[in-house]
Amino acid sequence: MRGDRKIRRERLVHGAALAALLLMGGLALAGPSGLVAWSENNRLLVERRNEVKQLTADRAALKNRVALLDPRHVDPDLAGELLRKNLNVVHPDEMVMMVR
Repeated sequence: MRGDRKIRRERLVHGAALAALLLMGGLALAGPSGLVAWSENNRLLVERRNEVKQLTADRAALKNRVALLDPRHVDPDLAGELLRKNLNVVHPDEMVMMVR
């Protein structure tokens, strides 16, 4: 009887250890930071880097435009463009061509 209990206990411990190892192996493959999620994370990283590049370029363009509209020294070409575009102001000798 005593040996029977010992064998059962060993089997239970071995079964629990095997279950824990299988669970860890499953998480290593399919967990939130496992091998399956690795490719998805890499794809998202590439997307985010591209988005950051695009936003950086947009920010640089806006920064340049703001610098051109500085009240101390406004760029006359940009000021004229904005007046024509926003206020429909044109000189009598100008011809407006709508491009679509």
